[in-house]
Amino acid sequence: MEFLSQLLPIIIYLLLIIVIVVGIVLGIKLIITMDKVINLVDDVQEKVDKVKPIFNALGFVSDKMSGVITTVIGTVENLISNLLLKRRRNDEMEDEEDE
Repeated sequence: MEFLSQLLPIIIYLLLIIVIVVGIVLGIKLIITMDKVINLVDDVQEKVDKVKPIFNALGFVSDKMSGVITTVIGTVENLISNLLLKRRRNDEMEDEEDE
């Protein structure tokens, strides 16, 4: 029994030392991984910042073209509407003259 009372604390201390060493190793690996992730995020941010003006220009052109197309469609719609309205009026006038 005395042997176990002396051996058990030694085993517990060894296990605690192993757990502490594993924790330190994992902490160091975590720090290294976080540094790599930070570098990767910075690189991606730089690339996004370089491409951002292109997307801004495309958005600007798209908005302007949308405005122009809307204006053209509105104008064509008004012309067709006016032509149809004039034709109806002419048809109505002809009907009145025939009566």
